[in-house]
Amino acid sequence: MLGKLIHLGIDAVLLSAFLAGIKRSTGLTPNLTQVPNKDVRQLLRTYLEVGEYVFDFAVVIFGRSTSFERRR
Repeated sequence: MLGKLIHLGIDAVLLSAFLAGIKRSTGLTPNLTQVPNKDVRQLLRTYLEVGEYVFDFAVVIFGRSTSFERRR
């Protein structure tokens, strides 16, 4: 049971990081104004911020690695 919860948590963080990557590369982000409940809206906002943190962390780690190169 605990393993399944950890797996679902990691999947949720990966999905949030994926959405952060889409936001960074295209500017598209979920329209949270359509969520009627302000508490749920704040929870979703926090969830997306976690994804941005994870995305930024991954960029820093990959940027320091010799296995990756920056192309523009």
